[in-house]
Amino acid sequence: GELIVYAPHLSVVSHVHGQHIFAAGYHVRDFYLKQWAHYEHLPLGVLAHGTHLRGSGTYENGVERARIQVTLASQISAADCERLSLGYLDPATVDLAAWAGREAEGVLLVQKAGEMLYRLRA
Repeated sequence: GELIVYAPHLSVVSHVHGQHIFAAGYHVRDFYLKQWAHYEHLPLGVLAHGTHLRGSGTYENGVERARIQVTLASQISAADCERLSLGYLDPATVDLAAWAGREAEGVLLVQKAGEMLYRLRA
């Protein structure tokens, strides 16, 4: 599946941790653990943040397989999204009304989703 984070107001990844986030990117947990020597110098909170956004997945034989693709529709450039291992969508092309009411098609629009927490069923 795909998670699109629609945040047209967002212009930076983080004012405080941006440099570290760009060094780490957004990946599944095993991506970091199986290359620990490369990432161990980064703050653990940054690595945790990267895994929280990407969710579950695997990293085997140099190939990362995430359960979901995460795409940003924000002011963060396509090039920066690629550096972060995220997809990019031009926020000017997003029509939220076109996404509403399409649950039967597998499309779920959650307004202000960043204000809610969800638990994945096992």
